[in-house]
Amino acid sequence: MEKDWVCIFHTEHDFQAEIARDILENEEINCVLINEHDSTFPSIGDLEIWVHKDFEETATKLLKDLIL
Repeated sequence: MEKDWVCIFHTEHDFQAEIARDILENEEINCVLINEHDSTFPSIGDLEIWVHKDFEETATKLLKDLIL
């Protein structure tokens, strides 16, 4: 990942990652969804949401209800 970007959310569930991305994009926060699922065993691995460090605090607050 690019310098100055941080992972603020990870999940093994596709729907949670999509919800997180939609929440951030609706607030005009650029984010990247990275799929770390294993290609041979899709049930292994996580999906990660990354944002620029300048938006880390705001993005974390927006996703607080999704983060378990």
